[in-house]
Amino acid sequence: MISAGVGLWLATIFVTGVTVTAYSGSNFYGINLSETWKLFILLGIILGLLNYFVKPILNVITLPLRIITLGLFGFAVNMFLIWVVDYIFTEFSAPFLHPLLWTTLIIWVLNIVFSKIFIKETN
Repeated sequence: MISAGVGLWLATIFVTGVTVTAYSGSNFYGINLSETWKLFILLGIILGLLNYFVKPILNVITLPLRIITLGLFGFAVNMFLIWVVDYIFTEFSAPFLHPLLWTTLIIWVLNIVFSKIFIKETN
C-alpha cells in the first residue's frame, strides 16, 4: 500500500498525463479529501486492497496468457487495476496506454525496493 501511494505520487511528478486533483467537494464515505496528500493515501490504500483481493483472482483467470507471454501479461493485469482506480476516482487521471504503463512500472519498481528494505528474510 505504501509503494502504491508513493508510486502514484512519483507518477504524477514524472509521467506526463497522470494527474491527481483535489476538488473542494471531494469526499470518500465522509472523509474530506480536499488535500492532495489525503488522496494519495486513499488511492494507495484502494490500489493495495485491489492488489490483495482482486489480483490473485485475475492471475488465476489469466494464467494461460501469462504462461504464453512468459509472465509479461502480469503488467497488463497491473495496468488494469490502476485503470480501475482511475475509473472509480475522478480525482485521479492516467489516460491512455503510455501513462498507465509508466505508472505501473514505477509502482512495480517501488514495490521491489520496499520489499527488499522492509521484509526481512528468515533462513
